Amino acid sequence: MTFMVAVSGKGGTGKTTFSALTVDYLVKNTGKAVLAVDADSNANLDLAMGTEAGKTVGSIREYLTDNISRMPAGMSKEVWVETLMQQALVEEKGFDLLSMGRPEGPGCYCYLNNIFRRYLDIMSGHYQYVVADNEAGMEHLSRRTTRGVDIMFIASDPSVRGVRTALSIRDLARELKLDIRRMALVVTRVRDGLPENLRAIAEEANLEVAGVIPEDEMVREFDEQGKALADLPEDSSARRAVNRILDAYLDLES
Repeated sequence: MTFMVAVSGKGGTGKTTFSALTVDYLVKNTGKAVLAVDADSNANLDLAMGTEAGKTVGSIREYLTDNISRMPAGMSKEVWVETLMQQALVEEKGFDLLSMGRPEGPGCYCYLNNIFRRYLDIMSGHYQYVVADNEAGMEHLSRRTTRGVDIMFIASDPSVRGVRTALSIRDLARELKLDIRRMALVVTRVRDGLPENLRAIAEEANLEVAGVIPEDEMVREFDEQGKALADLPEDSSARRAVNRILDAYLDLES
């Protein structure tokens, strides 16, 4: 049974940092292969994980659309898609990475999207854990078919606007009728604990607060130097905070 963690939130809230540390947490604590999915059109989960994504699902879709008449003889579209998708999968020690890339352009992609959906569901089923770094619009999550999301963490900065944006993301997920079993707020870059007014906004809207992640100078330094955020040391305050949240929300013994 695959356990799927989704991370959402608007840009600049630290959701990619949270996603990268979640992948690293699962690799270190489970010994199971983890699939990391970069579903943000502004893709940089690969850099946060210390690797480099080559092809993306979006670029493959564009290529197939422009070259459908050049499909190899004797090969079905489904097999061709699977072959190209394997080329987009980055295999690293302990985890694999798949970058979704930008949303499609103005062409017709319905048939190819159905193939991609089926293949992504099949691919996800080969992993014990899947971590998806999503953009606020959650376009890629809305295309999933058979496999739901066990927990979605919604990242926000410590501001009223940020928390209200997180609530809008929660409401969008409900409006799209996505199969998300649990949603919780994570407030990042906090200096002195979660302000009571922000906690009150979340509680009034019935959005549980998973925890807070403090402002961490190490994160800024790693970003400035282009270092992989997954390599943050164990005494990093951001890593410790993420670990506490994941200890509470991920039952690794079940």
